[in-house]
Amino acid sequence: MTLPFSLELPYRSQRLPVFGRQVVATSSPAAAQVGLRVMERGGNAVDAAVAVAATLSVVEPTMNGVGGDLFALVWDGSALHALNASGRSPRAWSFERFAARDAMPELGWDAVTVPGAVSGWVALWERFGTQPFEALLAPAIAYAREGFPVLPRMAELWANAVRRYAAFPEFSRVFTRDGRAPAAGEYFGLPELAASLEAIAETRGAALYAGPLGEQMVRAARAEGGALALDDLAEHAPEFVAPIGVDFHDVQLFEPPPNGQGLAALIALGILRHAPLAALGPEHPDAVHFQIEAMKLAFADARAHVADPARLRVTPAELLAPERLARLAARVKSDVAAPLLGPRPEHGTVYATLGDRDGCMVSLIQSNYLGFGSGVVVPGTGIALQNRALGFSLERGHPNAVAGGVRPYHTIMPGMLLRGGQARMSFGVMGGHMQPQGHVQMVLRVAIFGQNPQAACDAPRWYVSPDGRVGLEPELYRAVGASLARRGHCLLDELPASTFGGAQLLWRLDDGYCAGSDPRKDGQAVGS
Repeated sequence: MTLPFSLELPYRSQRLPVFGRQVVATSSPAAAQVGLRVMERGGNAVDAAVAVAATLSVVEPTMNGVGGDLFALVWDGSALHALNASGRSPRAWSFERFAARDAMPELGWDAVTVPGAVSGWVALWERFGTQPFEALLAPAIAYAREGFPVLPRMAELWANAVRRYAAFPEFSRVFTRDGRAPAAGEYFGLPELAASLEAIAETRGAALYAGPLGEQMVRAARAEGGALALDDLAEHAPEFVAPIGVDFHDVQLFEPPPNGQGLAALIALGILRHAPLAALGPEHPDAVHFQIEAMKLAFADARAHVADPARLRVTPAELLAPERLARLAARVKSDVAAPLLGPRPEHGTVYATLGDRDGCMVSLIQSNYLGFGSGVVVPGTGIALQNRALGFSLERGHPNAVAGGVRPYHTIMPGMLLRGGQARMSFGVMGGHMQPQGHVQMVLRVAIFGQNPQAACDAPRWYVSPDGRVGLEPELYRAVGASLARRGHCLLDELPASTFGGAQLLWRLDDGYCAGSDPRKDGQAVGS
């Protein structure tokens, strides 16, 4: 068999590419092993993805949970499906509720939207699953009840969260031990969350949206000035939608449509069709400059247009029209950096990619947004609620302006790469604002520069910050930093590794898969 990429590992790494007829790559070793066991027992990649997603909601609470949202792409062997399981704002909200603020609130009930992740698990299972739903959630329940080991990078995030959420007593009761975060290697249990997951498993999610868990959530909202109502939960419904894509040489990148920001990655790649990247190589200053400039233009489009699908004023098809992308590409100057952008907030996310023996592939991402989310933990349930309302705009008249009963701009985005009408790469890059630019870099690394999935994960990255300044990992800084500075790029100093995201990739081979997992995260790729 001839591989479609080199097996060289040109960057410092502690990991090797993983091969198998069925594979899982995610940010948690425990969740990766859960997914592999599901497939070894006869489940398909979707069964495994549901089990992995539920497990991640327990063993990586610093990034996601039952109170968060989910997006997914599924290749069923012949067709690609996109799932939007993001929640809406409470219907009682209005723009006026927030009009006097300078920014959307990050914490408290006015940051909370309806949690959609659980509905996403159920929707995936109902359409594609083959194993009992209760069995798929059993590993997550066991980890919540018996405890899980806290990993090193998670421990750092957890310690920061304890300070951030100090004003939320229920958070402290559930997620600390006598006011401190668990240390790396320490086991931590969430018994109330275990009971909540049991109720979710037994009712296939109804306990959260039309049952006792939802009732507890609404009672807490009323007691603390929130507007969330039982009808908001009961009316929530995940949606299977048509994925959107763009041609890039001999491959096509697909993403879920807005309200997710995958559109930004598609626009950037469409612009980069007009740049001679393959001839330049991955660490050439011109290549990096072209990518950064394309990303700035793509982010400008995303900020102007991404919103609840029902509120879009310009369609993705219009934004991705070839002639329009060519005009944007013509605006990129080879020797001058474009002006800076305006700020946007940051985030926390988990991602998993899976492939089974029959060629079914799943790209799944879920998140609480800012770490544990809003700081709100529903009493007696162990459920931390997301703060996705932070994605709304306070610009009156903007399609993404905050309102009641609508979905906000969403950062999380799973990706899938097709070649010749067949899915080849299922991948994602955790990290909010980093995600679309991470997708661009992963596509270029594998599909254009011929690097294997692990090398693509290991490679040094560039990062366009929310205001348009540029971060470079050390190896890339040494290669291109001076050249970019001369062109007018404003370079950032000493960014933490987490800024550059966490990638998980798998590539479908003629017989099985090759997978890679980002060394910037605690996770792994596994296969059998």
